[in-house]
Amino acid sequence: MRGRKAAQTSFISLVNVEDRIPKGHPIREVKRMIGEVFRRLDAEFEDLYAQNGRASIPPERLLGAKVLMALYTVRSDRAFCERLKYDLLFQWFLDLNPDEETFDASTFSKNQERLLKHCVSDLFFAAVVEIAREKRWVSNEHFSADGTLIEAWASMKSFQPKDDQQGPGSGNGWKDFHGEKRSNKTHQSTTDPEAKLLKKGKGREAKLCFGAHAMMENRHGLCVHIAAHPSVGKTEPEMALEQVKDLQERGFIVKTVGADKGYHTDAFVRGCREQEIKPHVAQQKGRKVKGLDGRTSRSKGYVTSQVIRRRIEELFGWMKTIGGMRKSRYRGVERTHMAVQFCAAASNLLRMAKLAVNSPPTAEAGA
Repeated sequence: MRGRKAAQTSFISLVNVEDRIPKGHPIREVKRMIGEVFRRLDAEFEDLYAQNGRASIPPERLLGAKVLMALYTVRSDRAFCERLKYDLLFQWFLDLNPDEETFDASTFSKNQERLLKHCVSDLFFAAVVEIAREKRWVSNEHFSADGTLIEAWASMKSFQPKDDQQGPGSGNGWKDFHGEKRSNKTHQSTTDPEAKLLKKGKGREAKLCFGAHAMMENRHGLCVHIAAHPSVGKTEPEMALEQVKDLQERGFIVKTVGADKGYHTDAFVRGCREQEIKPHVAQQKGRKVKGLDGRTSRSKGYVTSQVIRRRIEELFGWMKTIGGMRKSRYRGVERTHMAVQFCAAASNLLRMAKLAVNSPPTAEAGA
């Protein structure tokens, strides 16, 4: 017998939102852990705001919103504010009562200026990593390094000569660039001046982009360090050495660093050896680098590192497909860096939630 659709007779209903969230859903563990992060950053939040005046959007909700945007592939702040009005899961995650007024998109974006000014994304990401360390989900000795490109929010039409720029909003007219030589020395984007022209490799098209550099631990593939920088300037090996030093200052005892062939350079290998770190780097044929020979490449730890290091591509893949970081939503390195850190933190929280529910045996990789 065919069922018949009845007209909706009432818009009033008593619903327990807690019952709408599945008991075994990873979002429950993510919310619990993010609550722990907020408790650790409570003193930092107090210093960000004045004691008097009108109350702003709580920083816990601003940061929680960033995590939700990465987990559920929300493309913009405005789209998130619209979805928050009717998504019970989002309201539950942010401890927002269904009858409570939601965020206005302009106010929501404006409130984030304070987080940007005080580098709250760095504190938030570091707190997430610290929880993973306390749970012993993070290797203290073995790591992998890699970099990727994030396309800037600027078109190639905006990449104009520095001495003849019409400025943003000058129209979207067609222009023939055939035969014109364009470089970062002579040209600059009118939309995002900090975006630089770069191509990933030979035969690839050049794009306006930023560089993202990450350091992954080898036990469960969690990201322990990530930063966005101009795509032109410092190389990936140089950034990796700086990140290694930063990890050592945070208490990590770095013994091995796995990486691809792009890190098979004299400077990187020498920099690792000077810090008594074994460079488990893929070797380029025909290139001899002092400090990396058969004694290293034939070891069991080297082979293991070369297998494990590929997992860092899973992080970049998740950030670009699920987290929405294939193309930056923001202009400038500083804002893109903040978005990258929140996205990586969300990836860590999701992986940590699954580990908390069903943690596999921990086998140290790269030893």
